[in-house]
Amino acid sequence: MELYTNLRAGEKGAWLSIGTYIILSAAKLIIGYFGSSDALKADGLNNTTDIIASIAVLIGLRISQRPPDDNHQYGHLRAETIASLIASFIMMVVGLQVLVDSITNLWNPIRETPSPLTAYVAIGSAIVMYFVYRYNLSLAKKIGSSAVKAAAYDNRSDALVSIGTAIGIFGAILGFTLLDTITALIVGIIIIKTGIEIFWEAVQTLTDAFDTEESETLSVLIHNVDGVIDLIDFKGRTHGNMMFIEVTVTVNPYLNVWESHQITENIESTVKRFKPYCTVVVHIEPHEFPHPVEDDYHF
Repeated sequence: MELYTNLRAGEKGAWLSIGTYIILSAAKLIIGYFGSSDALKADGLNNTTDIIASIAVLIGLRISQRPPDDNHQYGHLRAETIASLIASFIMMVVGLQVLVDSITNLWNPIRETPSPLTAYVAIGSAIVMYFVYRYNLSLAKKIGSSAVKAAAYDNRSDALVSIGTAIGIFGAILGFTLLDTITALIVGIIIIKTGIEIFWEAVQTLTDAFDTEESETLSVLIHNVDGVIDLIDFKGRTHGNMMFIEVTVTVNPYLNVWESHQITENIESTVKRFKPYCTVVVHIEPHEFPHPVEDDYHF
């Protein structure tokens, strides 16, 4: 199945992110410590949370490839969402720790000027993460993976954080020593914000929330299918990258079984043209006309 092939291809992006984050976080933490830069150390901690998030995506992609079984008749596609939920908690805890350390340093400042090397490391990290972002974004578009796309946007935010870190360090080097700690404080806030956003998105998916714009678009498509008189019920939910739609439509009550079945086939093909990774379940109801009508609909 093409969906599972794409999930396997998505692992490349996760592995690239993991390897890059391991190298960058180690470099930032070590150089930030010896180079006396709170901002670079905070950025390094930010990358450690990204390692966890990338591993969560990788594990989720692996588990999501398991076929349906007796206990998981819709498959294991939500494993990725659960992994993201766990990663969001870890990110928020790390972000809170960065926040507490930064506030402590603001109240009890240690006036040390960061080494210029720390700024160069931050700039180099931003450049590397930008190229990782471009690769993962291209991969996400190619395979249609929302998880890899989310990872790409996380890569982009990390590049922006590193740029901000470099600016803060250069400011401290020029004499504004407090700017380095303030930058670390901002990085901590960004980590927590990212964790909250991932948490909220995961909760929305796990509680079967469905985008209202998607509902409206798909409802219009279904209502315009030839033979559908009315769309009286629409339900949607997502499992990982897979979308499940259940609809109830009314048709001419004088159609035979084969004609009604053709309408359901047309609905499924119409939705799949718009959303390839979508399973559609259609329930047919006879339309109640104000007055009896003759059978005027045939294929």
